[in-house]
Parts: sequence; C-alpha cells; structure tokens
Amino acid sequence: MGEAPITITVSPAEFRMITTLRDMPESPLRDRVQRLLGELLEFARNPRCSEFQADGTSCANPLADCDQCRTLTGMLDSLGRRLPSNQPANGQG
Repeated sequence: MGEAPITITVSPAEFRMITTLRDMPESPLRDRVQRLLGELLEFARNPRCSEFQADGTSCANPLADCDQCRTLTGMLDSLGRRLPSNQPANGQG
C-alpha cells in the first residue's frame, strides 16, 4: 500500500532539495545520499557532542570549539570545496 501524500509549506531552498532528491533515479547511490542527508540533518537539528561541559552534560552547541564540531565543520567545508563549480554549494542559483 502506498503512502498518502503530505501537504506542507516549504521554502524555495527546501523545495529544491526535495525535488533534487526525488529526481535522482532509484539506485544504491540515491539510498546512500538519502541516508547521509537524513543523518546530517538529524545531527544539525539536535547536535550532541561526546565532549562534556563543566557540569557533566553533553555539549549541545554546534558553535562550540571542540574536536567533534571542528571535525564535522571541516568535513562539510571540504565537501563544499569538492563540488563541481557549476553547482553552488549554498543552494543558491
């Protein structure tokens, strides 16, 4: 049984992301991209770092200066630099 359509309001950038993903042909690559994007968005929405603050709770600040946050932002920067120049990394265009 198919899933019922969901009606929501999205920004133009969100619409481009959704349609780009939907336009990809069914393939292992699409599955990997979808899984990676889901995990990345989940982390960005609710960052939890293994570094502990002075009060013993985990860090929930993605702007914190810790190894995990630096590693993640470094990976995103590196990926952005590797995108073909005709594909804007910031979703503009």
